[in-house]
Amino acid sequence: MSGITLAQAQEQLNAYLAAETAALNKKSYTIAGRTLTYQDLSTIQQGIETWSRRVAELSARASGRGRSRTIVVGF
Repeated sequence: MSGITLAQAQEQLNAYLAAETAALNKKSYTIAGRTLTYQDLSTIQQGIETWSRRVAELSARASGRGRSRTIVVGF
């Protein structure tokens, strides 16, 4: 996953969750130099979905589960 650690992904997810809370309270929030306001709620929620998937995937890898695979053995 292009060098992103679980801690980094979790940090980004936490930032987007905080931004969503700020947006719901009609405040602005800054992430990585971008200022997001309540009008950008859909963008924030897309970021939450993206980082949630990354955290889940990295967590699965860290615990040894990785992606599930189906193996078909031909006889």
